[in-house]
Amino acid sequence: MNITIYDVAREANVSMATVSRVVNGNPNVKPATRKKVVEVIERLGYRPNAVARGLASKKTTTVGVIIPDISNIFFAELARGIEDIATMYKYNIILSNSDQNKEKELHLLNTMLGKQVDGIVFMSGNITEEHVAEFERSPVPIVLAGSIEPFNKIPSVNINYRQAAFDATTEFIEKGHKQIAFVVGPLHNPINKNQKLEGYKEALSKAGIPFNEEYVIEGDYTYDSGIEAWQKLNTFSNRPTAIYVGNDEMALGVIHGAQDSGLVIPEQVEIITSDNTKLAQMVRPQLTSVVQPLYDIGAVAMRLLTKYMNKEKVSENIVILPHRIEHRDSTK
Repeated sequence: MNITIYDVAREANVSMATVSRVVNGNPNVKPATRKKVVEVIERLGYRPNAVARGLASKKTTTVGVIIPDISNIFFAELARGIEDIATMYKYNIILSNSDQNKEKELHLLNTMLGKQVDGIVFMSGNITEEHVAEFERSPVPIVLAGSIEPFNKIPSVNINYRQAAFDATTEFIEKGHKQIAFVVGPLHNPINKNQKLEGYKEALSKAGIPFNEEYVIEGDYTYDSGIEAWQKLNTFSNRPTAIYVGNDEMALGVIHGAQDSGLVIPEQVEIITSDNTKLAQMVRPQLTSVVQPLYDIGAVAMRLLTKYMNKEKVSENIVILPHRIEHRDSTK
């Protein structure tokens, strides 16, 4: 049987208002009365109705998190940062996978709003004008994590992806490489097309190295697409001597493909990856990587959302976190 606040009040011989004050930690209750109510709550196994409390307070202390794929280690680390900060601020999480499908993303957004969440953390590789229009119509705040939209209208937390790609490519150039390939994720993703690819091109241009379109191989973030990228690069007469890879899973495919072709890493091909997930240290040789602070991106996005939900002052709604390059054994 579902125990209600009425049952507790009747058993403790107090008003329902008194029970409510005890449950919500209101100090205006006599110690003896509080003790009696707590004992009845424990004996009956009463659990406050979160939905009813949400209706009364117009807050559900619930946050929606829409993520492309929780099985992807990149998003899993982001989600952990979100979860830890949500717990710290006493928010519950409703997590949904969108499978990087626009229609599903918009459907999940409206489903979350229908569940009366207090805010939403949203992740997607391709945020369109339609997404932004829905975000702006939302009755609750929305923060993007590891995602960008072209108008800078929606609060977001990222790194400077263009600068990161520039830094990685420049590192190769400073070592004397001229044949530098870039295995990039889907180019419909603005982070890949407008940030990472442009950073790669800028580094080449600054060094006076002509941009070779053949050296840009588009993958889909998977291990298999990394292997396929290597197989294509390996057919070139002027095969690249250095490769910058847009994510760790593709980088594993590239390095294994090169090794299967008989090449020694890093003596014959140097590789730098992005993201710096655990995968970068699980391969041999371990991968030199742009360190994208995934946990911190999730954590800062969630903290930013709490500020909006609690109407705190927000000094910066577009947050850019620092990055660096972690040197390991895939580069000399």
